[in-house]
Amino acid sequence: MAQVSINGSMMLLSGTANRPLAEEIASSLDMPLSDATVSRFADGEIFTRLNENARGRDVYIIQPTPPPADNIMEMLLLMDTAKRASAARVTAVMPYYGYARQDRKDQPRVAIGAKLVANLMVAAGADRVLGIDFHTHQLQGFFDVPVDHLYAAPVLTGYFQQKGLADVVVVAPDVGAAKMARGFARRIDASFAIIDKRRPSPNVSEVVSVVGEVKGRTCIIVDDMIDTAGTMTSVIGALEERGATDVYVAATHPLLSGPAVERLQGSGVKEVVVTNTLPVPAERRFEKLRVLSVAKLLARAIRYTHSNESVSQLFD
Repeated sequence: MAQVSINGSMMLLSGTANRPLAEEIASSLDMPLSDATVSRFADGEIFTRLNENARGRDVYIIQPTPPPADNIMEMLLLMDTAKRASAARVTAVMPYYGYARQDRKDQPRVAIGAKLVANLMVAAGADRVLGIDFHTHQLQGFFDVPVDHLYAAPVLTGYFQQKGLADVVVVAPDVGAAKMARGFARRIDASFAIIDKRRPSPNVSEVVSVVGEVKGRTCIIVDDMIDTAGTMTSVIGALEERGATDVYVAATHPLLSGPAVERLQGSGVKEVVVTNTLPVPAERRFEKLRVLSVAKLLARAIRYTHSNESVSQLFD
């Protein structure tokens, strides 16, 4: 695929899934969000229209894709709209990649939802994809277009470095989070531990053992998302039972589904630190929750992509 060099012709669009983040990104880039209509017919069918010229422009569509599936449809329709308006290049900016956990056929007769979503996005006209902390790194291979996979670690670790915590151990809540947690520990010069757990059913987990020394230490549990917080609260309890002094949680995507808020409020966690890849409504916020912004990270990635610069410097 030939590279596109159309400096000065960038266009930012936003769906409705996380408009505040899109506005922050636009502000960081010192440019407005382009005028687009996203509305619904009486039966709920989604309608999209660009209200300004997109011909020959470098279009970035900012839209996380959590449930409901309307968020994915908005992304697909906006991409199709941009393509049919003769955009030179369309980049899907997905702060959160919905259906990412359905990345393999781990039981009989199930869909691989992550691959299906990737296929839909490419079919709708995505020329590039820009995301943060996919559930598994191999999801990049599901796309037949270039993917820039960013990490929220610089944002999260910067926050914890400013806190000046002493004698810290970074804890991976399961094997899948080990690589993320190990990199997190390296960035803040901390030691590393991992939880050995089993998952008897979806959204249910049981801690079997803790591999690493946590007694008398400050623990930071690191993961890519918090869904129902069942895993997090069981890990928090296990660390407290083993003598941890303070327990913090750091996660990129705050799904905070179902009983998550009540579970976290009722746990012994010192602070829950997440990012704004997904909006956290006022009724889901609580005293111990801290939301950090990834707008500047995404804005820099968009700027580098637009000018055909490497985004690898954002990993430092």
